[in-house]
Amino acid sequence: MKQQPILGFFLALITVILWSTLPVVLQPLLTAMNAQTIVWFRFVTAAIGIFLILLFTKKLPKLTALTKNYRWLIILGIVGLSGNFYLFNFSLNYIPAAAGQVLSPLSSFSMILSGIFLFNERLGLHQKLGLVLLLIGLALFFNDRFGDFGEMNSYALGILLGLGASFIWVGYGIAQKLMLKEFSSQQILLFIYIGCAVVFTPFKEVEQVSNLTPFTWGCLIFCCLNTIIAYGCYAEALNRWEVAKVSMIMPQMPILTIIFTELAYLIDPEHFTEPDLNMLSYIGAGLVVLGALSAAAGHKIIYRRQMRRI
Repeated sequence: MKQQPILGFFLALITVILWSTLPVVLQPLLTAMNAQTIVWFRFVTAAIGIFLILLFTKKLPKLTALTKNYRWLIILGIVGLSGNFYLFNFSLNYIPAAAGQVLSPLSSFSMILSGIFLFNERLGLHQKLGLVLLLIGLALFFNDRFGDFGEMNSYALGILLGLGASFIWVGYGIAQKLMLKEFSSQQILLFIYIGCAVVFTPFKEVEQVSNLTPFTWGCLIFCCLNTIIAYGCYAEALNRWEVAKVSMIMPQMPILTIIFTELAYLIDPEHFTEPDLNMLSYIGAGLVVLGALSAAAGHKIIYRRQMRRI
């Protein structure tokens, strides 16, 4: 597909905005519904949406291409993505949206480390630097929460759940990487969305929708549509813009989540909570973003500098 940088940028920006607002909107919804029911609604909506998209574009995957190895990869992807969605949603019962989102770059670093062991990839200097900045940033972000970790209270539980969500996502990342040899990213998502919806079907409590107010109904609809639109925009951004440049937009999520949390509280303090962050926490969030940027795009910067010297 022909490169369309401006469109690619806006598609990537829409993706980041949607993913950044998701935890902010999830928190008030969790007061009326449990995590597994929310996740079930999100996966069912996403599966139906992506099925219709592939149907109308005549790009539905061929089931005959699902060999035994690919079926095992689908199971791995289902475990990774369903675990990520559930643990992240559940963690927001205990920690603020910004705290949950600042852990998200760990998924990328976990994928980088898995590439070293599974795909014989090398850990570059920019990635090592990015990891160091990320760890320092996380320490600064949680500078006033070390006591919670010592006590292993509910806040610490929320962080552990968030860490689990980031690490288990790697299963989905590995499955997608290996399946791209045969299927498109949207076809892979269709298989995995359907599987994840099936996983949560026995645990759903659809009757909880009777507890929803007009506001929380709006939150549920937003969360469901968010999954389809965000992943769709992300896939199209990769088709229309360089992967390295899209990767430079993605790490902005923690900062944007903090901004959206502030705005949501100012607009509607009845439904949204005030961010409880000090100056060191803001600096830490900045370092987390810088570390993720270094890992995502550092190789591109280094390559350009080498070419200039030549």
